[in-house]
Amino acid sequence: MGNPNVGKSVVFSRLTGVRVMSSNYPGTTVNYTEGRMKVGDEEAQVIDVPGSYTLDPTCEAEEVAVRMLELGDVVINVVDATNLERNLFLTLQLIERKVPVVVALNMWDDTRHRGITIDLEKLHEELGVPVIPTVAVSGQGIKELVESLPDAVAGSHPERTREERWAAVGHVTDSVQVISHRHHTWLERLSDATVKPVQGGAIALGVLVLSFAAIRMIGESLIRWVIDPAYETLWMPVVQRVSDSLGADGVLHAVLIGRVSGGTIDPVESFGLLSSGVYVPLAMVLPYIVSFYLILGLMEDVGYLPRLAVLLDSAMHRLGLHGYAIIPTLLGLGCNVPAVLATRILESRRERFIAATLVAVAVPCASLQAVVLGLVGNFGYRYVLIVYGTLLLVWLILGTILNRMMKGFSPELLIEIPRYRWPLFEPVCAKLWGRVRGFLREALPVFLVAILAINLLYLAGAFDAIARIAAPVVTQLLGLPPEAVVALLVGFLRKDVALGLLAPLSLTAGQYVVAAVVLAMFFPCVATFAVMFRELGAKDTAKSAAVMLVSALSVGAILNAIL
Repeated sequence: MGNPNVGKSVVFSRLTGVRVMSSNYPGTTVNYTEGRMKVGDEEAQVIDVPGSYTLDPTCEAEEVAVRMLELGDVVINVVDATNLERNLFLTLQLIERKVPVVVALNMWDDTRHRGITIDLEKLHEELGVPVIPTVAVSGQGIKELVESLPDAVAGSHPERTREERWAAVGHVTDSVQVISHRHHTWLERLSDATVKPVQGGAIALGVLVLSFAAIRMIGESLIRWVIDPAYETLWMPVVQRVSDSLGADGVLHAVLIGRVSGGTIDPVESFGLLSSGVYVPLAMVLPYIVSFYLILGLMEDVGYLPRLAVLLDSAMHRLGLHGYAIIPTLLGLGCNVPAVLATRILESRRERFIAATLVAVAVPCASLQAVVLGLVGNFGYRYVLIVYGTLLLVWLILGTILNRMMKGFSPELLIEIPRYRWPLFEPVCAKLWGRVRGFLREALPVFLVAILAINLLYLAGAFDAIARIAAPVVTQLLGLPPEAVVALLVGFLRKDVALGLLAPLSLTAGQYVVAAVVLAMFFPCVATFAVMFRELGAKDTAKSAAVMLVSALSVGAILNAIL
């Protein structure tokens, strides 16, 4: 246990290695991690609970941390040695609970760099529990920490009021800590600059552009050089043999293999369980999830994300969100699926609904953007700017409307800004594997069920009925030809393919702009829709879908009238 950003996850990784499992606490979207370690001759379960400043919960994550405290036989309280006064409040609360505690005084190396001297023996006497100095990034003190666990004892301090506890924190800090003058390092100067509006904005723009470029490069490289060749070599022959054995007709072939065009099984457009059901989530979505979470993990461990959240917090509050909502928003520019999953970092259900809805409505994924640049860009880049400008306006206006219509408030962004540090390979890989495995375990089954349901509706003729009903709306309201109905329906599978289907229709520049904006705002692809259902539940997903439909048709009609 410990405050956020004290190196808790790095200590956990040092204790358990990479044999870890990430889970959601039941009934919440709060993540925790568990693993195993050796203590003497015994194997112990280690749980890394959510970061908490206090045992008097102020948010869902702290509520989970307090409930999980009852599970432990020993608490390893990770304390930032360079911020002793802030960290000791939680330490004293744990000692007052009469649970066995060992204090890991982490970032011990930084105390010398910052001119801080701490009397370890005196701190041990004041707290009455073992105090072990550690440097988790290098492993210093971890062996001593493990050896101290059998000696962990419950503290003897009586329970205090909040004011008495802060007075005790001040007394302990004054007794054990001496701070001497020193000059700021260049990393500290950079840390100050990244949260100032002008310098921080310029740095943020550069970091985000480089991060987005890296995400696309890694994702596209994985698809081109690893996943596509593996799919064509290992899986496609299996699909072809199953297709040949079932014959081209029949319900079973339609469900398992999907539609075959010219004797070829297209892994995207066939829409079968064994074809699209495997290719879309594993070959189209998973590479971007891997690349995004890799970059996200590096930015987390370096210490930049809290600074970005603070920089953008005021702007995001106008949309009913706080600064951390920028993470799923930016992720959506690569792929909407991990963007919806990333809304878990937001504290309230209201915030998660607003963020997921705004991502699905107004944040175009990378594949759709590529087709917009290719098709709409042929008429001149001013039309591309109209598409992006419209989506930005929708994001701002719709966020403001949802903020005012939905009851509740956005909590203030109360986060500790950590120092910049070099990331470690093992913790980054452990977090990456946990997040990727969570996606495969949670999103893949839902996606396959959605594919099956859509196939059955298609075979029952439901989509033909929808096309007949929607044709007048598409032609009169949006100014598109009747054939565009098919493209809008295909957009539920993949939006870039849907926009590409409009290429043979010889549309005008204005019609392409309308079609691109409506497709971007219309129902998200089936993979995103499946994940929204998993994250928000049926009721909120239905509300979000209604928002998408109304806003897409309204904005499309306005653009049609203007253009």
